[in-house]
Amino acid sequence: MMASELQKLTKKNRGFYVKMRILHKGRQAEKGLFFKYYQWILWFSLTLYFLTSFFINNKPIPLSKTHVFGSRFSLASRVLFESVNKTSQQPKLKIPVEFKDLKIYIYDLPSEYNENWLSNKRCSNHLFASEVAIHRALLNAHDFRTSDPNEADFFFVPVYVSCNFSTVNGFPDIGHARSLLFSAIQLLSSNYHFWNRSQGSDHVFVASHDYGACFHAMEDRAVDNGIPEFLKNSIILQTFGVNYKHPCQDVENVLIPPYISPESIKTTLENAPLTGNRDIMVFFRGKMEVHPKNVSGKFYSKRVRTEIWRRYKGDKRFYLQRHRFAGYQSEIVRSVFCLCPLGWAPWSPRLVESVALGCVPVIIADGIRLPFPSVVNWAEISLTVAERDVGKLGHILEHVAATNLSAIQKNLWDPTVKRALLFNDHMQEGDATWQVLNSLYNKLNRSYRRSRVWNQ
Repeated sequence: MMASELQKLTKKNRGFYVKMRILHKGRQAEKGLFFKYYQWILWFSLTLYFLTSFFINNKPIPLSKTHVFGSRFSLASRVLFESVNKTSQQPKLKIPVEFKDLKIYIYDLPSEYNENWLSNKRCSNHLFASEVAIHRALLNAHDFRTSDPNEADFFFVPVYVSCNFSTVNGFPDIGHARSLLFSAIQLLSSNYHFWNRSQGSDHVFVASHDYGACFHAMEDRAVDNGIPEFLKNSIILQTFGVNYKHPCQDVENVLIPPYISPESIKTTLENAPLTGNRDIMVFFRGKMEVHPKNVSGKFYSKRVRTEIWRRYKGDKRFYLQRHRFAGYQSEIVRSVFCLCPLGWAPWSPRLVESVALGCVPVIIADGIRLPFPSVVNWAEISLTVAERDVGKLGHILEHVAATNLSAIQKNLWDPTVKRALLFNDHMQEGDATWQVLNSLYNKLNRSYRRSRVWNQ
């Protein structure tokens, strides 16, 4: 291996770098050749020791096994990289037997696919930011991450497509998503053989948008566009999910929660405890159109939010606000019931915020599929109201409050429930990234490496 390559590899893996300078101040001639040779032997021995330790501990990928990207490929973003190197301060995870041998390889793509987007702070904090959060968590998940793609079960492709914020309305504009992802796949398929050998079936992408990998906020347009052909063989981590056949989930997928900052939840709960006074019976803050018909001819929220506003805006039991407020989580933690009606898509970040802050989510989105049902018993921690029954909300919630509210709150306030829906930079046992890995473990039949072993 060339010296320059060794230096790059050493720097990338945070190995030891030893630079020795032997000073010869006031050397006397009588020390002779023996002392000179003794210094060179000492220098050579120490250098050999550190280099040997480096290769034993870091196991660099043999160049014969895989094609290495050229210098135009960047390291992970500085923000992500610094996040990784705080891992030593984190408690060691207790790895469950059922997926302790799972291995994931993370592609190191050029910065235009991920790092550059982080210059906008919203990129890592808005409701679609699970694409960033999962990437960060996997970079830190050393027990599951492998630096050798030949031993990987799955390949994570870190492309951020939700950070292109519109200058008109400030919302994410994902019109570029298809071309950006296609470009990344072309790059991988031309530099690595792993995509080509499985046609992407063991490759994992995040599509944390209204209609997942259909990449459009309007359902009719999303359906017309469909899922790109180049993604149809892969595994999609997506927030969109319904319990009926839909073109935008017609792909191998794992349903994930939308992103909510765990730091914001922690701060809110420090100021108002989970079991504190809840003086708001029914809460909702958000878009509630008086005239809901969009310029496209579609009705926002299928008129559900408009109906809630018209019927309950003057009802003292309901605290309804149509305008944004940065500290709205302080209102959620004071509320007994939190309305989670559909928007353009069935899912909403309010679902996670409500659970995390102990407010009983009232889900109004017919046919919605909810994340991680094996660990989150949604029937025991939430209420589901049919879209056609929004006019009966007052009566329904009064009945629950008078009967089994305390039982629902007891289940809801179980800390394992909140943990399962939040993404952390450093994965915690049972958190959202943990649940993703568990879901991937259940899809090991898609692992090219495993299938080769099983068929031998």
